[in-house]
Amino acid sequence: MRKRPLATVLSWLYALILAAPLYYLAVSALKTNIEIFTRPFALPAAWLWENFHTAWETARLGQALLNSVLISLVAIVLTLALAVPAAYALARTDSRAARVITGAFSAGFLIPPFAALIPTVVLAINMGLFGTREFQMLFLPASALPLSVLLLTQFMRTVPAALVESAALDGAGHWRLLTRVFVPIARPGVVSVTILQLLTFWNEYLFALTITGTSPDVRTVQVALPTLISDATNLGVLAAGTVLTVLPVYVAYSLMNRRMQEALTAGAVKE
Repeated sequence: MRKRPLATVLSWLYALILAAPLYYLAVSALKTNIEIFTRPFALPAAWLWENFHTAWETARLGQALLNSVLISLVAIVLTLALAVPAAYALARTDSRAARVITGAFSAGFLIPPFAALIPTVVLAINMGLFGTREFQMLFLPASALPLSVLLLTQFMRTVPAALVESAALDGAGHWRLLTRVFVPIARPGVVSVTILQLLTFWNEYLFALTITGTSPDVRTVQVALPTLISDATNLGVLAAGTVLTVLPVYVAYSLMNRRMQEALTAGAVKE
């Protein structure tokens, strides 16, 4: 009982630490450069809503947001389409080959992204997809498979063997076992992988800049945003552009927050 007041104070302090940067970003988006430096945490003297319009038009954020949404959604669908069956096969098999394959996926964590940059550029050129969104849609799932497969495998290993045997006795094949037994029970893992990879895909910058390029028709928000930086950067406009690029993924995370909590705290969810 004596620890509750301290825990409450620490919880509010932690929430304040998390909220302070968001508040600073939001109020800065409505200020001039002078106000940002002289009154950093105060409310704006004049609410400059035109900063958002300027950022939207200058960086062409509309097309950039559309590109990021399209690339992220297609990449997530492909990631799950590849990772879920692979995790199902590894979870159901305890052979030497399965352990070797699992080790191969684990080895994917040992390759730093910049080490794969030049081979990836060469591959994109040879495929005729350099400077396109399509290559980014194919590359991102490949880079996400190691973590996705390993996480989903652990979740699918929580499926009770008795439940699998019962479904098999009822005539369920691999497809039915996967869709009716394993995926529903491992749903927290699927949601967890979806959110983690959404954040990763949305924030991808190195390969998006190098391979997809800076053309306004194909660039993502992470590539478009730095175009607001110059020798005389309007920091209010830059902050407004940052808010616009962060808002979509923040809304998506908020909508899936409950599922994310279940994914992190629950071992399995049975329907």
